[in-house]
Amino acid sequence: MHCLFISLLSLVSIFTTQVLDLFPKMLNKLKSTVKVEEKALANMEIDEVSILDLPELALEIVLEKLPPDSLTNLACVCTSLRERCTSNYLWERHMKEKWSSILGESATKEWELHIKHLMDTKEKNSKEKNWMVSLACAWPISWIRSLIECGGDNKLVNRNLHQPEMNSIMSFYGALESGKFWFPAQVFNRENGHVGFVLSCYDAHLSYDRHTNTFFARYPPHGTKPVKTEDGVKWDRVRAPLVSTPSHDLHISDCLKDLRPGDHFEIQWRKNKEFPYGWWYGVVGHFETCNQTEHFCRCHEDDIVVLEFKQYSRGSRWRQMVIRRKDHREKGNATDGFYGGIRKLKTDDEIKMWRRFWPVEVLE
Repeated sequence: MHCLFISLLSLVSIFTTQVLDLFPKMLNKLKSTVKVEEKALANMEIDEVSILDLPELALEIVLEKLPPDSLTNLACVCTSLRERCTSNYLWERHMKEKWSSILGESATKEWELHIKHLMDTKEKNSKEKNWMVSLACAWPISWIRSLIECGGDNKLVNRNLHQPEMNSIMSFYGALESGKFWFPAQVFNRENGHVGFVLSCYDAHLSYDRHTNTFFARYPPHGTKPVKTEDGVKWDRVRAPLVSTPSHDLHISDCLKDLRPGDHFEIQWRKNKEFPYGWWYGVVGHFETCNQTEHFCRCHEDDIVVLEFKQYSRGSRWRQMVIRRKDHREKGNATDGFYGGIRKLKTDDEIKMWRRFWPVEVLE
């Protein structure tokens, strides 16, 4: 029985591969001959095989292997394919593969609020122009054009057939791709690697540019200064916020009693109390009187913790800071800035991400 099952899976795999090879030809002919009516689809054949004639398992495997733009185009064909191609099951994988590394809870919450606003607007006014505004907020223009033209005569055909559910994963994906939806994230070395921000990470709102595969960043204002913006931000400089603390609020540290020499951390810092915090990378150090021998070091037993920022030269006022474990809140002054909450880095991946931005030369 086990061998039979494996043989069946092999046959399905071979058949699926052949279907995928034929898929572009099948899709082109579908779009050129079908008037988005299921009765027309029943009379159509492509090399004597319609995509809906495939066994359910084979069709499911085909759809799982399609990229987002192909799924979007195929959803124009008929109601049956629309239901399959817009399912959350298919789009969860695409969302995870492309966006999960930079989307946090805050981005999801903002999307939910955005959808709630659109639904409330739609409920108050169901006119066509409001529906188009809602769609434009969630879909790239090229995708909307594809939906409009899929009837073959440049007219909107059966709008309800093509309109995605606003609260679907497909709509969320389309909103991110379009760049219309700005989402909260964090950017390393803001302002294109400005020397004053080396080995830091700041909150920002991002908009995606599909043409350059980069982001446009909008940073919170610094006091009375205007909002800073930056374009061309690459993926490797972006991460999802690791804590839910807003950028102007002090993060409550929960790792102070566990910090030991050699531990990697990131700490909030801001120039003055009108500015938002950024996160800065450092390593827990030893006291000058410690011989730094593993079995004799007692630095971790002291209430004082030495924080080192080795990207700065010895003697620099930014090289070292000390805090107290028991009552640390915010510490600093108008000259050196203010140090806030601390977060211990828990994984090698987190440490490697910071070390990627280590400066070529030691900072003064």
